[in-house]
Amino acid sequence: KADEVVAVLETDKVSVEVYTPHAGVLKEYAVNVDDTVEVGAAVCVIDTDAVATVAEPAPTTNAAAVVPVAATPVPPAPPKTTAPAPPVVVQQQQQQPAPVYAARAADPFLTGTGATYADAMYEAWSRDPSSVHASWAAYFATGAFDTPDARPVMSSSSQGGADTLRALHLISAYQRRGHERADVDPLKQLTARYDGDVLEDLDPATYGFDMATEAERPLQLASTSSAVAGLLGSADVNLDGDTTLRELVDFLRATYCGTVGVETEHITDLHKLNWLRSRIEVPLAPLERDERLHVLERLAFSEKFEAVLATKFNTAKRFGLEGVESMIPGMKVMVDAATVLGVTDVIVGMPHRGRLNVLCNVVRKPVEVIFREFAGTLRSPAAAHEGEDHDWSSSGDVKYHLGTSFDRAYPDGRRVHIEVLPNPSHLEAVDPLVVGKARARMDMKGDVVGTSVLPCLVHGDAAFAGQGVVYETMQMVDLDAYKCGGAIHVICNNQVGFTANPDQGRSTMYASDLGKAFGCPIFHVNADDPEAVCRVFELAVAWRQEFHTDVVIDLIGYRKYGHNEIDEPTFTQPMMYQAVNKQKNVLDKYVEHCAATHPVIPVDESRAVVDHAVKTFNDAYDRREECDWDRDIWGQHWASIKSPREVGRGAYGKTGVDVATLKKVGKALTTLPEGFAVHRRLKARLDQFNQAMADEDHVPWALAEQLAFGTLLLEGIPVRFTGQDVERGTFTHRHAVVHDQKTGAKHTFLNAIDPTQSAHLYIKNSFLSEYGVLGFELGYSMETPNVLVIWEAQFGDFVNGAQIIIDQFLSSGEAKWMRQSGLVLLLPHGYQGQGPEHSSCRIERFLQCADEDPDVIPAGLDTLEGQTRQVQLNNWQIVNPSTPANYFHCLRRQQHREFRKPLVVASTKALLRHKLAVSSLAEFDVGSRFRRTYGEMFPDEVLPEKDVRRVVFCSGKIYYELLEGRRHKAADSPNADTKSDVALVRVEQISPFPFDQIANYAKQYPAAELVWCQEEPKNMGAWYFVRDRIMTATRKLNDKEQRPGYVGRRTMASTAEGYGAVHDAEQKKIIDTALGTTLTAVPFGATH
Repeated sequence: KADEVVAVLETDKVSVEVYTPHAGVLKEYAVNVDDTVEVGAAVCVIDTDAVATVAEPAPTTNAAAVVPVAATPVPPAPPKTTAPAPPVVVQQQQQQPAPVYAARAADPFLTGTGATYADAMYEAWSRDPSSVHASWAAYFATGAFDTPDARPVMSSSSQGGADTLRALHLISAYQRRGHERADVDPLKQLTARYDGDVLEDLDPATYGFDMATEAERPLQLASTSSAVAGLLGSADVNLDGDTTLRELVDFLRATYCGTVGVETEHITDLHKLNWLRSRIEVPLAPLERDERLHVLERLAFSEKFEAVLATKFNTAKRFGLEGVESMIPGMKVMVDAATVLGVTDVIVGMPHRGRLNVLCNVVRKPVEVIFREFAGTLRSPAAAHEGEDHDWSSSGDVKYHLGTSFDRAYPDGRRVHIEVLPNPSHLEAVDPLVVGKARARMDMKGDVVGTSVLPCLVHGDAAFAGQGVVYETMQMVDLDAYKCGGAIHVICNNQVGFTANPDQGRSTMYASDLGKAFGCPIFHVNADDPEAVCRVFELAVAWRQEFHTDVVIDLIGYRKYGHNEIDEPTFTQPMMYQAVNKQKNVLDKYVEHCAATHPVIPVDESRAVVDHAVKTFNDAYDRREECDWDRDIWGQHWASIKSPREVGRGAYGKTGVDVATLKKVGKALTTLPEGFAVHRRLKARLDQFNQAMADEDHVPWALAEQLAFGTLLLEGIPVRFTGQDVERGTFTHRHAVVHDQKTGAKHTFLNAIDPTQSAHLYIKNSFLSEYGVLGFELGYSMETPNVLVIWEAQFGDFVNGAQIIIDQFLSSGEAKWMRQSGLVLLLPHGYQGQGPEHSSCRIERFLQCADEDPDVIPAGLDTLEGQTRQVQLNNWQIVNPSTPANYFHCLRRQQHREFRKPLVVASTKALLRHKLAVSSLAEFDVGSRFRRTYGEMFPDEVLPEKDVRRVVFCSGKIYYELLEGRRHKAADSPNADTKSDVALVRVEQISPFPFDQIANYAKQYPAAELVWCQEEPKNMGAWYFVRDRIMTATRKLNDKEQRPGYVGRRTMASTAEGYGAVHDAEQKKIIDTALGTTLTAVPFGATH
């Protein structure tokens, strides 16, 4: 019959059955068994005109040990024809197993991919002939197709092929779905959900095996392709050449359904799968006795740390690790294994649960200090004697949010620096900071792969599944600007999120399923099996060091108490906590296990280890007041940076740059590589830059920014700059990177200033993230003060996507954790009729978080030292510069102080190409510096100071609208000599507030009323911030309090109008009112 097997061909990669293309009589074979044949050679001759008189199985070669792993697809036979059939010939074989595609009814006959495909087409045709392609319908109508039920059963002579094929299906099923029946839940809740139901995919009967009759039968298994590792390459589980069905099934169950469940089916790289399977699908060797003792000791310290705290501080919240104590020995094995593989730095980010245990037992923070923190005493005894004058605003944080670091040495000379970053209660917020810090440390070490720095992120199960920043962080794994060689993700799985059950917290089977999107191997492991936990952590490290991608460990345990130790969990999880309360703790279980299994550790010996841990903690409690821990956790790069408790010098005298150096940078900014085909529209820009440098005047915004970066680079200070579209600039103004229009090659001007320059501009477009990317850059800036790190929002409005990073880390990190950062935020801001989402960077939110008292004027503001100290004691700086030169100095001073402060820039959009917003080169020269304010710049346009009626304070681009409005008003006057009675003053640095200069301006114009003018609505912008401070400045420094008036938009729910015409009308009204005569300085201002 057609479609019968007449021969089996084997290559070094695959085995293929050859089917008859036509019915007829087999006349002769052209080859013998074991012959080597060439492509194109005839195998046999079939007479299609003859009719067979005896129904016999088609003759085949001896295929008892042949495995049809993935035969080359053979299309179904075409309709019968009267023409004689050609000889069957050997087809060119594929070197890799062919893929199996799902049947699609619209596919034509010639694209069929094998018997399974043809069967699917036949079933569809049987239901509805019109549902398949016309070529299939025509073929099935001939009756030549043998239905699956009519095909002969494989003969006993091919038992080996059947065994191997069925075994392969069974092995593959366990690889794919074995984790669903793994014993990974100490509470057996997962087991209860399927209530003992047999998973059909894991049932040997599904593949034709009969465990009742065949369990002890040796399987006839043949080796498959050498390109496939593990059981799919060889199912000889005992390596003795003889595997029974029971041995295979038992091995699969032990490997994939034990206390470790493995998910790898989403990984598409065969090399990675082979690597994993060659380590997973092997007989499990028991630990050596000393290794088991090591696990026992680490587990004892983990469990007893929590027990001692629970005894000594039984009413305190500590967010203990009870229920997943085995995470500690796992993490310690992770560090040990990592150092063997070249890691010198481990950076950990984690939530509050288990943090104290990790700090004590993994990082080795003195437990005496932890005890003292529970008592609520000062961070160091010496601090008690410093007095209030020395206490800056380090308000501190609760003990389970703190971080620390430690240098650990091994007996063989290995050393590792372990650091845990401080983290707020905002779960997962620390994730991008960890990878950012890791990347910075890699860059400092010159490690481009990540071999030496290991980031480890510990998550809660509900948080890993629910917090979007986890996805944003994992998205960075292979992006040039953010990759750090992969992170180890540890899900500390309590199987509950505060009071929410898993079915309320996620739609996926596991909390870890996000890892599948990034090709991470996922290991589910029972937290009550410490040895399995340690093996998984060790394997995870090996994976990360081999492939430099993320890996996920789902450590499944439980939470012994409620969300914290004084919370009552049975309100919401009564059934779960019935199971929890019956649990014996993992340490007791492990002691029993060690006494009952090889290598045996007697109970008495184990108890001695446990007693030692208890004694260690009790002794530390007694010594808690004697231990002085004031450890520097900043790192070596911060050695020269002053804390707020020390007076740091400012950048005065350092931000100005000599003209020759400026012109050197300017030349690089206008020079292209030989033959570089720049975009035609950029040629005019290069000419403009050339002209500005030659004339030493009319320097525009973009050129000033590049001059700031370039001069820093020549001083050996690298610049890192990321954000959405930063290479070109959202507003097509920057063009720091240009593209050859013929080849696509890139050129970064500032990296070609001087062949010997040691520092470079690293500018990269970010992916579409604010939360994750800003967190990453903050983490990067916290690692080193010696790099100017900048993040730019596409529009300032979009910064609210990163509000958690701003509130929890950037504005308060130094106060809570004594961690400085010099991160710069560029937030495009300004009202130009572009609507509510493209106008405001919400500067009022930053000002509200500024740590300066509106009623207190810092001492010494009339000196540069006093001005610097004011900045040092504030939590950040908020500026709205209005000239390119001031922007230049603002950026450069970030790196020329002895301390670091975040800088928030309400950066301009409208002034990027404004004809008035230019600077002369003299304003960049040596001796120039950042100006906190600009007074009236055109006194010849204004009446004498004693006759000025109004001083309008403003900030940013509205100044130029006021200036042009004042000039238009003068031009419209019938008197050509008319001068304005309104002086304009710009406040460039809004926080820290320039009290002294504001008071001086008020004194300079003794008869003038003071007005604050802004574009933003009254309930937004700087109005409420500056109002009280203007009153304080005039009251305390001039002995005459002046209450400013207000000019700006009315209070609004939205930041701006949506209609251009309405915007224009509002903007005109603001300018007219500010320059008019109707407003008086009524108390606290008035709307126009």
